Parts: sequence; C-alpha cells; structure tokens
Amino acid sequence: MGRYYVEPEQGGKQEEKVFNITQEVIRKVKRKQEYKPDKLTGNVYKKKKKGKKGSDPFPGKKPIDPIALERHNKGEGVNTEKVKTKFKQKEQQRREQRIEFAEEQSARVEMLLQEEGGFLEGDKEQEFTGQIKQEQIKRVVDKESASKCFDLNLAQLGPYTTSYTRNGRHLLLGGRRGHVAAFEWTSKALMCEINTMESVHDVQWLHTENLFAVAQKKWTYIYDNQGIEVHCIKKMDHVTRLEYLPYHFLLVGGSERGGLTWLDVSVGKIVTETWTRMGSLDVMCQNPATAVVMLGHSKGTVTMWTPSMKEPAAKMLVHRQPVRAVAVDRSGNYMATSATDRSVKIWDLRTYKSLHEYKVGAGASHLQFSQKGLLGLSFGNRVEVYQDPTVHALTHPYMKHEVMKTVTSLQFCPYEDVLGIGHGAGFSSMLVPGAAEPNFDALEANPY
Repeated sequence: MGRYYVEPEQGGKQEEKVFNITQEVIRKVKRKQEYKPDKLTGNVYKKKKKGKKGSDPFPGKKPIDPIALERHNKGEGVNTEKVKTKFKQKEQQRREQRIEFAEEQSARVEMLLQEEGGFLEGDKEQEFTGQIKQEQIKRVVDKESASKCFDLNLAQLGPYTTSYTRNGRHLLLGGRRGHVAAFEWTSKALMCEINTMESVHDVQWLHTENLFAVAQKKWTYIYDNQGIEVHCIKKMDHVTRLEYLPYHFLLVGGSERGGLTWLDVSVGKIVTETWTRMGSLDVMCQNPATAVVMLGHSKGTVTMWTPSMKEPAAKMLVHRQPVRAVAVDRSGNYMATSATDRSVKIWDLRTYKSLHEYKVGAGASHLQFSQKGLLGLSFGNRVEVYQDPTVHALTHPYMKHEVMKTVTSLQFCPYEDVLGIGHGAGFSSMLVPGAAEPNFDALEANPY
C-alpha cells in the first residue's frame, strides 16, 4: 500500500489518496531493472544485395593480357633453394612476390593509358622511310607538331651542346665560345641568356629548370634560371663532360686529366673524387636504371664507375680502336658503343656479350637511345635513326637528316617525338615519330 498527496486548489486542503502496489507491478519493475540487451551480431545491419539471385557470371579479377604481362616481365626469378639460410630464403621469396605483383599491376594499368605511339610506315610508292624529309613531315602534321621542328642559326658562337629537362619542357644550349641560353623550347620563351666570356665544354640541367651547371674553361659553375651565378665549384676543374643523377642528387664531372668527381648538389659537398688514370674523359654517359657512370677510353675499353669504389666496378673491351661514343637504353639492359673503325656494337649488360655489330658510313661520334628504344647516331653533319636496334640486325636507317655543320651533341627530348641536334652552326630540332613515351608520367618526371 502507498500514499500520495494531490495539490489542492487555492485556499483548500491537501487531498490524501491511497493506492495498492500489487505483485504484478513489482515483477514488471524488477524485469526492467534486470533486463540486458543481447549483443548485436555482424550480420544484423548487413543489407541484402539487390539484383538477380545466383552466382556471379564473372567471378574474381579481370584476367591479364598475356602479351602485356610479357612486355613487363622482369625475367626469371631467383631459385630460393640455393639460398643458404632460411631467413634469406623467406626474404628472397617476399622480394620475388613483390616483383611479380608489380608486373601484374603494370600490365593491368595499361588499360588506363590514353595515348598510343606511332611510327612512319612506307607505302607501295615509297617503302623506304629514310627518304622522307623533315619538310614533308611538317606539311602533313598539325601546326603544334610542325612548330617543334625548327633551326637556330648561331654560327658565330658554336659549336653547341644541349640538355633537356626530365619533363621535356626546357632546353639548355651551351656554345663553345661562351654563349649559354635557357628557354622553354615549345613556346620559344627565353628564360635567360648569358656570355661566360670563356669556353664552355658542357651544360647540364639539375633536378628542375631552376638550376643548371656549366663546365667552363677552368671551373664548373652553377647558375639559376635568371642567369645569375650561384656557385663556383673549384674542385671540379677542367671538366669536359657532365652528367646528373636525378635519384641521388649527384652531379658527375669527368675532367681532361682523368679525374671523376661526384658532387652532392643538395648540400654542396664533394662525395668522391677518383683518378681513373685512363686519359681524358671525353666519352661519358650514365645507366638510367642503375645510375652507374660509363666511360669510354682510347684503348677500346668501357669502364663502369660508382662513387663507393675507387676502382671500376666492371671493365669491358668493346673495340680494337678508340671508343668515340657510349649510350645505354632506358631499361639499363643494353649498351651501344662506336669506334673510329666505323663499327657500332650493341651489348647486353646482363651477360656482357655483343648482340649485333654494324658498319656505318663513318665513325659515329654520338649515340643516343630514345624512350621507346630508337637509336640515334651522328657522323659528320649527318644524323641517322635506327628502329629496334637491340631486337634484330639492322639493314637500313629509319630516318635520316643533315645539318649545316658537324654534329657536336645529340639528345632525344623526353615525352616528345623530337631529336635535339647541336652542331657548329647552332641547333636543330628534328621530328622523329614514335621516339618518345606518349603517356606523360607526372609523378616520375615532374618533381613537383
């Protein structure tokens, strides 16, 4: 039994009321106090899939094109049974799994690539594409592509060396008589132009178009994009060739006295200085895949150098005559060399064996591989481009071109079907269909 009072009206007395608490009311209160909800299972909130009932007609991932997978194949894996310790075996197995996963992803992502490269093909009347001249190509392509084929007449300050940035937008020219110019070559917008008042042997862009290096008569200088001298590196003296390793921020210089120097441009300190004791270093290139510096010498040898070793990592006898030019393709598996005996050889750097040997009109003074594997070479004032030199033996050039004076520099422009030619009378830009990678990779080539 319980009691409660009701508030009276104004001036009245409180009313008292009596009510009974039954056992049923007590049980209801106890049940509410002792109630604990059950735990929710995972499929309570799972929504039923809409659609037709039945199994998926296309289960699993989309199958990979075997041709694309073969194109990205890295070769046979390492046999882990020959690895001594179990720890190293498991480590190698994980490495092989990552390589296999990267191959599959590279093959799958090809469906996202929007552009395709093309080549010149001859018809019934003109089967030999080497007879097609630049004027004929300019007449049939669009205006934007035709504007990329041009000539700069700079006969008074030549011969010229050239350098393109990694994204292919900016061009750097260096004349032997002191003229240095940097500009965005697609729009012909000049960035800076200076006269060093002494001889210039080589020029090289650094990680971006904001800085570039110039190997002058005695020392090596660093300039910004306004032509202002930023640094004078006196420890890199009498340099004849320059190379820049973009993944290591290292500027490599080879001197006429046989010295090889690696400079860390991020802190401005010399990493290593090595005396090769092999004469003047006029022939130099880098392996894009491994960042190993390749040097050609007068005794017919090619040496490979790294900053951690005082002796060459490898040494190859490639010719019986002095080596005039060396080039390594984008994959880092093939090397092209030329000598004074008019021979050009293709080497497999995985086995250090010669694949093909050709004879050209004269000793090729410059060699250069494009992003798609085309080989450009020059002798005298003539430039020839060969297609698939590492796949099969060549019988005729893919394209030909002649300039006014002797060629002194040769470089393919990244992501553009253009071959830059520096010569004694200035600079020439040559259209080479199918030379460059058609799909621009901003994460790879653009540092920003």
